[in-house]
Amino acid sequence: MKKHISYPKIQQFRNTVADINRAATFIGVDGDGNAIYDQMAKKPTVTFKGTVKLHGTNASVCFNSNNGFWVQSRKNIITPYKDNAGFAFFAESNKVQFCALLDEVINEHQIDTKEFTVSIYGEWAGKGVQKAVGISQLPKAFYIFGVKVSKPGDSDFKSYWLPSSHLRNKECGIFNVEDYQTFSVDVDFNMPQLAINEFTKITEAVEKECPISKALGVDGGVGEGVVWVGEYKDSVYRFKVKGEKHSSSKVKTLASVDVEKLKTVQDFVEYAVTKSRFDQAIENVFAGDSLNTKGIGSLIRWTINDIIAEESDTMNKNNLEPKDVNKYISGKVREMFFEEMDRY
Repeated sequence: MKKHISYPKIQQFRNTVADINRAATFIGVDGDGNAIYDQMAKKPTVTFKGTVKLHGTNASVCFNSNNGFWVQSRKNIITPYKDNAGFAFFAESNKVQFCALLDEVINEHQIDTKEFTVSIYGEWAGKGVQKAVGISQLPKAFYIFGVKVSKPGDSDFKSYWLPSSHLRNKECGIFNVEDYQTFSVDVDFNMPQLAINEFTKITEAVEKECPISKALGVDGGVGEGVVWVGEYKDSVYRFKVKGEKHSSSKVKTLASVDVEKLKTVQDFVEYAVTKSRFDQAIENVFAGDSLNTKGIGSLIRWTINDIIAEESDTMNKNNLEPKDVNKYISGKVREMFFEEMDRY
């Protein structure tokens, strides 16, 4: 029986930050099955590739040997008789070409289609699908952006993604988003805010003029935004950044950040959280007793209070308030504490 294989919901940048931070700090589970996190684990720097997000409708074609070929919208299996913006009719009309692309993936990766299902995902976009964007001025076409291998019915199987940049058949209207302008941004998850301005700048440029519709002959057409994809610890992470014309209460644009202020915060923490101050905090909190993790909270509070008391003039000169620096002081104190623990 054919089963709908959905494309994963694309998150916001803040969700990706939270997910990667959890993955970076996760070290296992305890005897009760509860997750254990090492909050002092170093966060990664992940390279995210951005492709233009087209304003159309999510669509896909799937194949396995047991059920053959079928067509999907985001939420349903569709047919030419129960269609979504005409995509099922298009896919069935070009079934030979779609099956050739599926076969290319299957043969290249030696996929046993008696056991696994291959899905090619893309955006069905063009005249009549959506309005007020550059791509809506062009004939309807399918723009590939992903290939997934899954095992429907097996909850223990982790679906995985395969490269899709080589898949296309322009003669029949099957394009690939990676044939057009793409972007790359490195995100340091120790301070991910530093990447926000770059994401915003790229999104604004895409919204001003969609690179894909421009490449296909439409000048000045509005773009929707950018989808960003990165990989960490064998998991794929996606988030989207839309321009203001396509944002809503559910999909907010990224607020710009004061990069210079963040750098000032970093410099201040390095200046204020010295070895001398840390040793003084250890002496006051532990009073000669052995170091133990139960005292970390008190150690952090003592350090923050001491810095505010003694360095308030420096903070004022740099336009910093306690709320700007406290979490970064906490992180630095934690790092120094565990380094000290490792010496014993």
